Amino acid sequence: MSKFPDALWLHVSPALARFDRPLLSHLSEYGAIARWHYHQTLDEPTSLDAALVLLHDYLKSGDRPLHLLGHGTGGLLGLLYAHRYPERVRSLTLLSVGVHPAVDWQAHYYMQRQMLLLPRDVVLTQMVYNLFGCHCPLMVRRLIPVLKQDLTSSLSPHSLYQRLSIPAAESPVPLLVCGSRDDVIIDSDLLLGWYPWLKQNDRLWQCANGRYFFHYFHPQQVSEQIVNFWTSLSLSASTPCPLEIYPSEQSNSIGIKPFPRGNDA
Repeated sequence: MSKFPDALWLHVSPALARFDRPLLSHLSEYGAIARWHYHQTLDEPTSLDAALVLLHDYLKSGDRPLHLLGHGTGGLLGLLYAHRYPERVRSLTLLSVGVHPAVDWQAHYYMQRQMLLLPRDVVLTQMVYNLFGCHCPLMVRRLIPVLKQDLTSSLSPHSLYQRLSIPAAESPVPLLVCGSRDDVIIDSDLLLGWYPWLKQNDRLWQCANGRYFFHYFHPQQVSEQIVNFWTSLSLSASTPCPLEIYPSEQSNSIGIKPFPRGNDA
């Protein structure tokens, strides 16, 4: 029996990995999921290409395509990999990744630094609220160092001097896009902007709340959406069918899925 996993979570922000653990714990109940880590050091230039090479070195050793998942810049890396090596990817799940996939929390942070000309800690305090909805002084003090660490150790391609932009494009593999309605980083316009690019069997789903880290606050709900998506790929018919917007089982959230056919209704 192969020891290769069924799914691979892409970790490219060591400081933020703690916010992925509840979701990974839920997903591990449904199948073998591995974590791929990329650690950016201060001595290395930020390079998405270098990360793609290392990711491919791992995936090409497998015996089958995998489901790739990632949040923020991890999702961006998965999307770039899927475009380069679609034969290695069974499906792609993007969390907090908009139709312009390079946009992440750091892009917003550096834009505010440039526009407002405020000290770093003042902007980071505002970012804590934007990312987590948190006003508690104690939690703010605990979260600011986490964000500072992410600014220096993540694969995010942005800096105070430049911000990367990647145009919208159709995913070459089955795609699930998830986000939160109250996220101010990947807002509804950026998330629903995926809609014209969705293919047959692709899905788009919004959580009612949770902001940028909605998968941390609602891990069970998000894991159910991901597992249902994976299951749908096994059951999907080859005949194209239109898409509809449907109400989620959870109130105040929406998603996109194919019209049901026959016994699938």
